[in-house]
This record gives sequence, structure tokens and C-alpha cells, in this order.
Amino acid sequence: MTWLDLKAAPYLLVSPYYLLFLIFGLFPLGFTLYYSFFDYDLTGTVEWTGLGNYAAMLDDAAFWRAVVNTLAMFIIATVPQMLLALMLANALNKRIKAQLFVRLGVLLPLVTSVVAVAVVFTQLYGRDWGVINWVLGWFGVDPIDWKAERLPSWLAIATMIDWRWTGYNAIIFLAGMQTIPKDLYEAASIDGASRRRQFWQITIPMLRPTMIFVVLNSTIGGLTLFSEPTTFYNGNVHGGTNSQFQTVSMFIFEQGFREFDYGYASAAAWLLFLLILIGSAINFLLIRRIGGNK
Repeated sequence: MTWLDLKAAPYLLVSPYYLLFLIFGLFPLGFTLYYSFFDYDLTGTVEWTGLGNYAAMLDDAAFWRAVVNTLAMFIIATVPQMLLALMLANALNKRIKAQLFVRLGVLLPLVTSVVAVAVVFTQLYGRDWGVINWVLGWFGVDPIDWKAERLPSWLAIATMIDWRWTGYNAIIFLAGMQTIPKDLYEAASIDGASRRRQFWQITIPMLRPTMIFVVLNSTIGGLTLFSEPTTFYNGNVHGGTNSQFQTVSMFIFEQGFREFDYGYASAAAWLLFLLILIGSAINFLLIRRIGGNK
């Protein structure tokens, strides 16, 4: 084999990925960072402000309201989602009839259009004729305006997220469970360990690398939440009459493409990037401690 085959060929094969990442990844990051230091608007005005955009944003109540909304919906949606995905994956890991079709079935919500999901859930959470309020009425609960109030809107959007992504995460957990040696379970059964004890002392610790991937992936997705809350409010990025469920991504879109303040939107994007880094680091450290001291 020639030198080209041994040394250059591998780099040529992976180069398309790095070229695309450079064009659509690093360049937008650098471009956004550059203009976050400018007062840059639709008229073409480009005026150096230094850290002015960041300083203004730290005093912007609308931005911090979006941060609180994002973190709240992320926590409300992600914690139940991880637990449900683990339980679903554990159930799918057992021998059941029509196993392949059942496993494929849990992915159906993922391939459903976000718009279709929003239409269905908007009807479910309707104030006057919604199914959820109808069921709650059986227990004497007054109709809830799910879009007008902060906590109800968070809960409604969180259920949309969980319905779409729980099956996806369950399949990833299932793939991780399939790699755990069966000998460990057989030895534990001989020692008298129950299925519940096997799950907590064998499955969970061995699944830790997969859990790290799923949690980090969910953290990035949860903190950049945009589609579900936007479609929940008929495509409006304001997030309700009082921005009660506007996320940081929606805030960035509003500043950049509604207010045409591109510099301010760029600064918000970089603060969101910092928030994702912090959130990912915290979750990574927490998950690493599951099943061990490392």
C-alpha cells in the first residue's frame, strides 16, 4: 500500500465532516461572538459597544424571565422523562410478544410532526373544551387556562416534550442494557438477588456511560427548547401574553428577527451557550456518581 493509502486516506475520508462543521458550526459561533460586541441592527448600523450588550442583558428582566422559564421547563420535563425512559427500556429488555414492533412503536412520537403534536396537545389543554380540564372537572377542579398561567403552561409543554422524546431515550437506554453481560445477572440470581436489586446494583451502574450521553443530550435539547412552546402558542415566539413560557431560544429569535437587534441577540446566544456548558457540567458530575464514587 502506498503512503497515500496509509496516511492520507483516513484524513480524506473524515474531512467532509470537519469541513461542514467548520462552515456550519465554528464559523457561526465566531460570527455570533464577533457581533455580540456591536450594536448591529436592520438598518446596517454597526457600532462597537464592547460588553455593552452583555451588561444590558444582565439587567434585562425579560431575559432572566426567559432563563427561569427555560430552566423550569427543562427540570419539569427531563426528570420524569429519564425515569420513564429507564422503566420503559427495562420493560422492553424482557422477552415479550411482537418485541420488534413494540420497540419500533415507542419511536412513533419522534417521527410525528411537531405541528401535529402541537395541534393535538393544544386541543387537550384547551381552556373551555379541553380533555384535560374535562377530566379534572370530575374531581371538582375549575377549568385551567393552560396558556395564560405560568406553571400550567410549563406543565403542558413538559408533557409535549416527554411524549415526543421518552421513547427515543428509552431505545438508547435499551441499547446500553443489551451490552451488559448476562453472566452478571445469572451470578446475581444464584446469590439470591431479586430483579429489583439486580436493576439497581447491576443495570444502573453498568448503564452509567449511556446515562451520561442521554442526560447531556437532553440537557442541550432542553435548554435550547424552541419548537414545542412556539407551536403551543400558534407560532408566536413571545411565549404568551406576559412571556410566561418564553424560552431563551425564543427570546433570541424575537430579538434577532422581530426586533432586528442582531448584536443583542448574539449576546443572548452566547449566554445561552454558557448556560448549556454549566448545565451539562453539573449533570455530568451528578451522573458520574451514580453507582460509584468516580
